Amino acid sequence: MEKKPAILKNKFFLYLTEFFAGMSVMAVELGASRLLAPYFSSSQIVWTIIIGTIMIAMALGNIYGGRSADRHPSPHRLYGRILVAAVWIAAIPVVGKYIVLGISAALVFAVNTNFLIWAAFAACMVIFVFPLFLLGTVTPSLAKYSVDSLDDSGRTVGNLGAFNTIGSIIGTFVPTFISIPAVGTSATFLIFAGILLALSLAYFASAGTGRVKSVTAGVLFLACCFTGAESHFAFWEPNLTYEGESIYNYLQVKEDERHVILSTNVLFGVQSVLMKQEGLTGMYYDYAMAAPLMTGKAPEDCRMLILGMGTGTYATQCNRYFGPMDIQGVEIDEKITELARTYFELPSSVQVSTYDGRAYLNAVTDQYDVIMVDAYQDITIPFQMSSVEFFTLVKEHLTEDGVMVVNMNMRGGGEGNINQYLADTIADVFDCVYTVDVGGTTNRELFAMNHGDGPERMEAGRTGLADGGLAAMMERVQSNLKAYEAGNYLMTDDRAPVELLGMRVIDELIQDEVAYYKEIYEQEGLQGLLENLN
Repeated sequence: MEKKPAILKNKFFLYLTEFFAGMSVMAVELGASRLLAPYFSSSQIVWTIIIGTIMIAMALGNIYGGRSADRHPSPHRLYGRILVAAVWIAAIPVVGKYIVLGISAALVFAVNTNFLIWAAFAACMVIFVFPLFLLGTVTPSLAKYSVDSLDDSGRTVGNLGAFNTIGSIIGTFVPTFISIPAVGTSATFLIFAGILLALSLAYFASAGTGRVKSVTAGVLFLACCFTGAESHFAFWEPNLTYEGESIYNYLQVKEDERHVILSTNVLFGVQSVLMKQEGLTGMYYDYAMAAPLMTGKAPEDCRMLILGMGTGTYATQCNRYFGPMDIQGVEIDEKITELARTYFELPSSVQVSTYDGRAYLNAVTDQYDVIMVDAYQDITIPFQMSSVEFFTLVKEHLTEDGVMVVNMNMRGGGEGNINQYLADTIADVFDCVYTVDVGGTTNRELFAMNHGDGPERMEAGRTGLADGGLAAMMERVQSNLKAYEAGNYLMTDDRAPVELLGMRVIDELIQDEVAYYKEIYEQEGLQGLLENLN
């Protein structure tokens, strides 16, 4: 009979193993969401894929672990698997992003629809399923090793389940609120890999065996620490002014001679821009400045609320061109507000509340002349800020002549696209809705009000503008302004399929971008494609 290692003479170490295994599974799951978000967004679709693939891995691990423990009732095998899982998890910061990009590059030419689903699923399967499959073997294996008799089997298995659950709870909170904001996603993977490694090394040291595999695992782990601890998600972006993570976002700040730019999603573009020299941005902020003119009041007298403040570009531009205004911002990510003060010259006079936009409206009774809704980021449109109920709440916080302006950043085609849903939903609440496409971008600005003379008021306000560039921009907006004809595509709190609708637009954008290269690939093969890319 195999001699039991000294460390297993009581059940505490087994319970400790269960605890840290449960903790690590949840930490890896949360780390997966942060690793994939810059490439595939952090939408409900991506979360569903992550949770689904991890549950597959755990289920298969449970089955294999139980059978393996029955055939080979030795803890050596279990702690060997934990050792492999630790090294694999440690390697994720080193190679994970390359795997994601390789899979995306392969699928972008092979998949015409549901690219995001297929790419995210493939990435999860390749990167995360195997180590979590190994961790899935922990519970059934430990049950086999820790049950001494049928008399105490229920209590022992119950204790194992409790330790796993408690570990999972802690593994949910620690990455989200401590490790990821403090040291980043890469370091979080390494921390929890290190814990698993330490457990395995302690076991093999006590058992007096497994020296070769222990040393090998230790060397590989240290190599991953040196090469992955400072790993950057956007490795193709040199000379970033700032790169970091918050509770909600992966954040980049980059500069050139003319701009300071914030990006929270590497693949799908820019979230905020500051012009170093005073002037128009050429982006949707310029178009949105039509909203104060539509109220009929002097712009500087308008009271403004911005839901989705970001770095405050809209507020900054309004203050630059209209003079000091009473502006209240709402931004859920406090770190973005800090960056706004540090890098984007957000005036100290602009107050920013760290709040969800809808929750803020529920908490205050103030009314505003202009409410800007700028909380839609690629596919990650918050459903609670896209429904009839939400826009009704916005309406209640507008003055009688107030105007809501909404930045819709994914201009989709076809019947029933995301913008049609949003516009129809808004038109169900407001009497008058106008839209204008932002030239050279996929953005569309929507203006909603309960009076029908917004364009006329805008024309009157435009003639009084002192800045010729802004006056010309407002003339362009007015000439392209279209009254929206409402349809029946409504979103409510009960039914708002924003992720699926957004994914449809992303598929369209991707296909438009790769159509040229697909044609080259079909005509000239891989060699021709590589030559054109170079």
